[in-house]
Amino acid sequence: MIKTATRSTIFLFLLFGFLGFSQNKKNFSSIPNILQQIIPNDRVDSWALVYNSYGKNQEIRTSGGKKDYAPQFSGFNLFPTEDSFYYIVYAAGGKMNYITDLEGLRKFVGKIDNAEEAAIVLTAEGYMVDEEFKDVAGNYYEDAANYYLDLGKLTSKECPYQKTHYTLTVSKSSGTISKIKDNGTYIELYNKKCANNPRLLKIQKKEEPKDDPKKSTRRK
Repeated sequence: MIKTATRSTIFLFLLFGFLGFSQNKKNFSSIPNILQQIIPNDRVDSWALVYNSYGKNQEIRTSGGKKDYAPQFSGFNLFPTEDSFYYIVYAAGGKMNYITDLEGLRKFVGKIDNAEEAAIVLTAEGYMVDEEFKDVAGNYYEDAANYYLDLGKLTSKECPYQKTHYTLTVSKSSGTISKIKDNGTYIELYNKKCANNPRLLKIQKKEEPKDDPKKSTRRK
């Protein structure tokens, strides 16, 4: 009886330890490192991930040998304020193909093979890894069945500029989102022209100067 209880206790400690370990959140790396974790779904002869900044192209990952291709003048971003862009060029069936938008990127990724690919696929729906706020909008943990990603989303481009963070549960087997938890706003930015700028409203609500009693007249 005692041995059985002891074994049960040890099992529970191991189980809780495993669960606790599996839920340790990991911050995503930089955007280039996230993109380098792509495993193409379809068979390709070769492919390259290219970063364009100020008109200069830099290959940050190549696979399957180098091919001649035409430089692209537009591409995709995983972060909405990014000035530069990325694109993918790949050879398949003797033809060169180019991916310059998020929908094309999602199709190229295909089946989700890792947490980075899950984050990439979700960018097509407006979510993002916010490199400036990784603790709330750029991390994940996983278990045997799902990825759990904390990501940000631009929820207002008007005044105030606003970002909200969410926890998304993504199935490893199907790649579908089974749950979205709204964790609230984590940043709001106002500019001087914002009609609802709290600072301007505070100034407007200041008390008007009282009338000078010397200038007031009293009826007799």
